Amino acid sequence: MAPSPDTPLTFQDRLVPKGTRLTGWAALVHGLGLAAPVRTASTVAETHIRGSQRSEGGWTIYDKRYWPGDDIADHLTFALRHEPMDLLILKRAFDALSAEDLTAFVKAAPTGALTRRAWFFYETLTGRTLDLEDVGAVTAADALDPKAYFTGKPILSRRHRVRDNLLGRDDFCPVIRRTPALQAFTERGLAQKAAETVGRTGGHLIARAASFLLLADSRASFEIEGERPPRNRLERWGRAVLQAGRNQLSLEELNRLHGVLIEDTRFTRPGLRPDGVFLGQRDHNGDPLPEFIGARPGDLTDLVSGMIAANRRMGASDLDPILQATATAFGFVYAHPYQDGNGRLHRCLIHHVLAERKFTPPGMVFPVSSVMLDRIDGYREALQGHSGPLMDFIDWRPTPDRNVDVTNDTADLYRYFDCTAEAEFLYGCIARTVEHDLPQEIEFLRRQDDAQRRIMDMIDMPDRLAQNLLMFMRQNGGKLSRRRRESEFAALTDDEVTHVEAIYAEVFTDS
Repeated sequence: MAPSPDTPLTFQDRLVPKGTRLTGWAALVHGLGLAAPVRTASTVAETHIRGSQRSEGGWTIYDKRYWPGDDIADHLTFALRHEPMDLLILKRAFDALSAEDLTAFVKAAPTGALTRRAWFFYETLTGRTLDLEDVGAVTAADALDPKAYFTGKPILSRRHRVRDNLLGRDDFCPVIRRTPALQAFTERGLAQKAAETVGRTGGHLIARAASFLLLADSRASFEIEGERPPRNRLERWGRAVLQAGRNQLSLEELNRLHGVLIEDTRFTRPGLRPDGVFLGQRDHNGDPLPEFIGARPGDLTDLVSGMIAANRRMGASDLDPILQATATAFGFVYAHPYQDGNGRLHRCLIHHVLAERKFTPPGMVFPVSSVMLDRIDGYREALQGHSGPLMDFIDWRPTPDRNVDVTNDTADLYRYFDCTAEAEFLYGCIARTVEHDLPQEIEFLRRQDDAQRRIMDMIDMPDRLAQNLLMFMRQNGGKLSRRRRESEFAALTDDEVTHVEAIYAEVFTDS
């Protein structure tokens, strides 16, 4: 393979640390001129450093002894051995290299585990077959190290003697690293905690809690989009969420859910969009100022098909449901396959996967959107952390109707992505709903029922009036306001008001 060029002073708007040389993914991107962001960039020092590596200004700097060599093949080896897997860069490197280059690379060490993995990835990601005989009887290697990544159910590729444990296929394949945070999350047993909370609560109370949480999730999902919809649109969202998981995920099911969310199709075309889409602002002439651009219309069918296939593979592999929900829902929103409603349907897909995998108790909806709204900065950071760097590699032009038209091949930008940060964010949101929001709402309803019963034992009033009384007191810090005292509740005596406020204080203390 061709030798790598000299290290530049800057790389993708970052100063390269002095006295170091690009290596691994960064060297491949620079040397081959690949259109891909390098999220984990590495260099090798020209002298020895303390320890084997250190972090500096967003770079990982390795000791001099790690220098792999001057050829592209050397940096491919370094990347596969030392750096987090980046399928986008790997795919684009394979596209830039000739079949002869890869054949020579494999023939140099045909039975080596790393070589066989590179060969497997080449033929899997490109769909091209190298002129090589199948590997003989050698110990099979994992495509991804299960100790470093969350992986799918392994399928042995006999040709390469590699266990294919990817989360998807060549047309859509997310990667999730096994970080300490995610490992800890997966060991918290959130599904069991939710089931136990529901199991020790009466059915009537659970039904009321579920109704409230669904409404809270509905409102929050629209607020995230900056909308305050009328009641009928909230109800449509609620129907879509409650239906999530009932049918196997497919393009038809996505279109059906999209139709539930957006009934009025006069201004929004149903089905996959036939035109471009962008997120961002417009200038004073109304021309687009995109912060992010969705996939090209012609790529959507294959991307959505790949996403659906990957979702099924992850489910069949018994991958942690929240990790599966992350990969599917965030992969969907990055592609942005519809003209409108992508954000809401993205959050609906989270509910779909959790319900389909029986993570969510039957009839219950975790108010994930509510937590996302509370943590909106973290949500945007998770989204933009992936989508922002891609914009440098999307060429576009404005259309006469003030939309965007993508002029280069961008499909791979949406096929291959690391969603580790998104998984950590979503797991944190769901942990809060399970460990805080759900039990808190059940406890609040239990206390409210207790207070209402005690008030109605003392005063003969209809249920609805007693509920309103408690609501007004809650809004006024546990006291009945003068305005309410002189209007709806003018019939109450001073002693009765005093007793009602005492009941409220006793029941809701520390709530």
